Amino acid sequence: MNRSESKFFNTAEKMDNALLALINEKEFQDIKVAEICAVAGVSRSTFYDHYQNTYDLLKETQNMIMKNFNKTFNDAGITFPDFSKSEKEDLFFISPKYLVPYLEYVKKNKRIFKTYLSHLATFQPEGAFDDLFKYVLKPVFMRMGVMDNSIMQYMSKFFLSGITAIVNEWVNGDCKDDILFIVEIITMCIKTAS
Repeated sequence: MNRSESKFFNTAEKMDNALLALINEKEFQDIKVAEICAVAGVSRSTFYDHYQNTYDLLKETQNMIMKNFNKTFNDAGITFPDFSKSEKEDLFFISPKYLVPYLEYVKKNKRIFKTYLSHLATFQPEGAFDDLFKYVLKPVFMRMGVMDNSIMQYMSKFFLSGITAIVNEWVNGDCKDDILFIVEIITMCIKTAS
């Protein structure tokens, strides 16, 4: 990475963090470019060199969160198997293998997640879970004999909403409970619902 690329990423990171800080104070639609620039310590022209508007910045901030999240899994050498070919007994993907690195990432970035989880309507990432549905949930549901796409969509919402609610409660409690305790709760809830 050359110096200008580094400067670009540094500026983008400042603006991502400024947006997250401002979302903690007010509704996204009320945030002005001038406020973002003031918090980030950049000029308006610098903002417009990077983005057309605040929605562009919001999209980038979402992408940054997801990219860093995915990097955590890659750095830990964790990949999801091809669930469409897995044996039925191997379809249980809500396990410590996947949950521990996820929760470690959440705990390490609890300020970001507290903002994200408390403003889900703002951050509602269009298509953010498409890959999760396509490569994990749908193949698992199909191997379990569920073939109706609309049923799979409802089941996906059930799993994701439940896990999100538990993580939200944990984050709001400042991530004080042990990660393995949270893994146990999520696992217990999923097994009970299965």
